[in-house]
Amino acid sequence: MILDTSIFVDLLRTGRHDDKIDGIDGHLRTSSVVLAELLRGVKSRSESTFLSVLQRNHPLLTPTQNNWIESGELLGKMHIAHGFGLAKLRDLHFDVLIALTARQYGARLITSNRADFELIRTYREFDLEVW
Repeated sequence: MILDTSIFVDLLRTGRHDDKIDGIDGHLRTSSVVLAELLRGVKSRSESTFLSVLQRNHPLLTPTQNNWIESGELLGKMHIAHGFGLAKLRDLHFDVLIALTARQYGARLITSNRADFELIRTYREFDLEVW
């Protein structure tokens, strides 16, 4: 399983999902994209420590060259189909990479960002759980 950035943000800001995370049955892995997004927004020493522990204790899964290329192709299709501007495409790009990485490794992706990931799933199937 891979937890999306939205799950960690909810957890760090409000403690939301703490019980669900504790109840996860299976191997928890971390997306390098999620870790980068979280590191970009660190606001405190405790958040930095949390991310260091996360990185140390859970295997990191990183998008491949093919994932990067496919992400561009999918975003191009979304641009044509939905008329998304560059800002929205930039916002979606990391989510597409997270989804494609989860798909490649056969991992379930858990998110609280229903709209974007369900949109992505209309272009590429992957195992998705929304909290």
